[in-house]
Amino acid sequence: MPEHEDKVCRLIKSLYGLKQAPKKWHERFDTTVTNFGFRHNGADRCIYSKCTSDYTVVICLYVDDMLIISTDLEGISETKKYLSFNFKMKDLGEVDTILRIKVKRTSSQISLSQSHYIEKILTKSLTLRFDSCVKLGANSGRAVAQLEYASAIGSMMYSTHCTRPDIAFAHTINSGVEHKKAVSRVLGYLKRTCTLELTYMSSSGILEGYSDASWIDHTSDSKSTSGWIFTLAGGAISWVSKRQTCIAHSTMEAEFIALAAAGKEAEWIRDLLSDIRLWNVPMPSIPMYCDSEATLFKVYNAVYNGKSRHIGLRHNYVRQLFENGTIKVVFVKYSKNLADPLTKPLTRDLDGITTRDMGLKP
Repeated sequence: MPEHEDKVCRLIKSLYGLKQAPKKWHERFDTTVTNFGFRHNGADRCIYSKCTSDYTVVICLYVDDMLIISTDLEGISETKKYLSFNFKMKDLGEVDTILRIKVKRTSSQISLSQSHYIEKILTKSLTLRFDSCVKLGANSGRAVAQLEYASAIGSMMYSTHCTRPDIAFAHTINSGVEHKKAVSRVLGYLKRTCTLELTYMSSSGILEGYSDASWIDHTSDSKSTSGWIFTLAGGAISWVSKRQTCIAHSTMEAEFIALAAAGKEAEWIRDLLSDIRLWNVPMPSIPMYCDSEATLFKVYNAVYNGKSRHIGLRHNYVRQLFENGTIKVVFVKYSKNLADPLTKPLTRDLDGITTRDMGLKP
């Protein structure tokens, strides 16, 4: 300003959109709710819980959107009253849609779906999610429709991470003609099955994990694919399909690498649930189902020979999880392994069975 050129503005509070805004907002929210008796979760600092003799309340925070869960309506009412006093907030009532995820509740189950989101992004309809005969590699030709392709991949990824573990294996970053056809096929499958809902039943409170690997399915770099999935209350709660970062020299090694990665997730889920205090502590061991007998033998064998020295660190880590009771490794037939479709395309019959067992129901 004229005659005030030597002065600068002092920022009283962080402005929305600046780099420090998320950190400042979380600090403010964290201080406010912890003063009301909430404690942040040790495994996820965006989850807060408060336990009294009358109820347990859990707050799930995503930027400035909140989901409040309680064992009693009194807990929700008191929490909303306190938050309204400290923040300008809009109460949307009982949850119907959050982060483009529809929530349906009955007395015995909760269902999550993204049918309205999928309907907006799809235009084609096909019958299978993957073509087992197609092997995609690096695109050596001309890239096609970058913006359209990136938008389709982003939509698929969001659906995959939220409610559709059945398409987690469909990961590709190239934008060639064959890749575009593959993406269109997956989008068509989503359109045909957009009514599937990820369903959780109140009658089942068992936490289970499944691990699998496909050895050297990427011939260009000789890397394998890991897949794991965890289910609770009859539905999937965490899943991953990703290429391994190192080259496995055998099927057993690929399976063991996948099991070690699944063990990390099992340890995190166990800590997350233990901190909410709705589960008995200590929690029982999490069953980890694996369809490789050689991998099970390696887990139960406390000594590994010289041929396996390069996976010694993973072996020690899985052994530690096994010995301290975090996981127990159990053999399962490949047809019953829910992680199988996260590593390879399956036949139509197995495809339908595993999708249903993941908790995806029409």
